[in-house]
Parts: sequence; structure tokens; C-alpha cells
Amino acid sequence: MHGAEDWFHQAAMDRANSPGMNVMDDNNQSAAIVTALTTEHFVLQTATSTTYTEAAARSSLYVMALSSALVATGFMANSPDVLFPFLATVLPAVFLLGLFTVARLVETGLESMHYLDVIARIRGVYRTLGPGAADLFSQANGRWPEAKTPALRLGALLAFMGTTASMIAVINNVVGGAFIALLVHALGDKISKLACASTGLVGTVALTWMFYSYQRWRFAEFDNASPINE
Repeated sequence: MHGAEDWFHQAAMDRANSPGMNVMDDNNQSAAIVTALTTEHFVLQTATSTTYTEAAARSSLYVMALSSALVATGFMANSPDVLFPFLATVLPAVFLLGLFTVARLVETGLESMHYLDVIARIRGVYRTLGPGAADLFSQANGRWPEAKTPALRLGALLAFMGTTASMIAVINNVVGGAFIALLVHALGDKISKLACASTGLVGTVALTWMFYSYQRWRFAEFDNASPINE
């Protein structure tokens, strides 16, 4: 990528230093830049839509896998000898799939934010195109990161827990908590069902807190590295 940029830079220098070559005047050069920015803006919007499509597809895949596991569990509910080995095999697999899904959903969210970052920088160029452009492309009429996102109106906690990654993570953490409860019940015959359920609930809350901390950390890393904040 850097090699291509160096080549174009050298080609531009050659055109500027060669008297026999045509050099675009300022108006044509400005028009070419605006055309390139418009094309890049369109590409970034398409890339942003792709992240949403990928997030929806991955979420649907996980929910379908979980639903299939629950349906199969229902068929085996009357056979305790088969049910527990089945759950001991399926629940960890579903939970692991959920971890992979959640990790990727966080990354798709960050990719979308990156694209919006670059779009905001392009809008900054649009504001310099003319007297009326400053009002048309003002930061107040823009979207994040130029304007404050409406998701933060109720606080950062609810904003982070309202992401697609958080939705799948909470469901997956319930799966993990259920497996913990079953494991405690299997290992301790004298432990009451209430204690097993309480242990599973604690495990679910702990896993949710761990995910929330991970998501905040990844978004904080992005904010610190974002050129829009420099």
C-alpha cells in the first residue's frame, strides 16, 4: 500500500517538474479531489453497511445454533441418563461459539466506527467548498463522531449494554451460567438446587461484567487511537 502511495507521489512530482507535461490548474485539481472524496465517501458508506450485515448474520447464526440445541434438549428431557451427557457436550460448544461471535461483533462495531471517523474527516473537507457548505455540512447536522450520539443520553452503561455484541453476550452468559449450575449439581449431590441456581446466576453476572469490561477497553483503545480526537 505504501509502495503505491510513493509511486503516485513520485509521478506527481515528475509531472510538476516536467515542462513538457500538462499540469492541471487549480480548478481542475479541486474538482478531481472532490470527485475522489465523493467516491471514497460512497465506498465508506458501503463498508459500514457491510459491518451491519456481518453483525446480523453472525448474531442469527448463533441464535439458530442455540435454538437448535434447546429444541434437542427438549426431546431428551425425559431421559436423564442421556440429557446430562448431551448438555455437557453441547453447552460448552454453544458457549464457545458465543465467545467467538461476541468477539467479532465488538470488532465489527469498531470497524464501523472507524469508517464513520473517516467520513467525518471527509465532511470536514466538504465544509470548505463554499460559503453555504459550512452550514450544510456543519458538525451540528452531522453524526458521530462530529455530533454526540443519542445512545449516550441515558449514560455509557446503557449505551454499551445496548450494542449487538452485548445482546449476544448476555444470552451466551446465561448459557455459561446454566452450564456452571449443572456442573455444580453434578459434582455435589448434597448441594441444593437453589444453591446450584444461585451459583449459575453469579457466574452469569460475572461473565457479563467481564464482557462489559472487555468491550469498554476495546472502545477506549479505539478512542485513544482515533485521528478525530487528535
